[in-house]
Amino acid sequence: MTETSSWYAADVATFGDRLVGARDGAGLSQEELAQRLGVRLTTVQAWEEDLAEPRGNRLQMLAGMLNVSLSWLLTAEGDGLAAPDAPAALSAPVEDAMSELRQMRARAETLALDLGKMEKKLRQLMRQEA
Repeated sequence: MTETSSWYAADVATFGDRLVGARDGAGLSQEELAQRLGVRLTTVQAWEEDLAEPRGNRLQMLAGMLNVSLSWLLTAEGDGLAAPDAPAALSAPVEDAMSELRQMRARAETLALDLGKMEKKLRQLMRQEA
């Protein structure tokens, strides 16, 4: 599993996307993964929906359990999954829509980073004025 496909690339897929793919590839349900890790189902769901991130010890367990590298889970680099088999042929409008969705996701991630920087700057300014 050394091929890193653009399907799971860092600019296309999130940690949660890669976790879902690896879990599915291992043939585990969310419930089974939660039970094996000793966490609640809602915890695994939050990880897969990118609402929370596992701590370091859980990350290591996830990588081992799902037979992918820790770096692949986090950054899409290293040993991970190949792209899932695509349908026979997607129509041009579907391909265009998927491409547009990927671009929107990239813009949203950039905007989220910019918002975080602005929030940090605002907090510093507020502390200076206090």
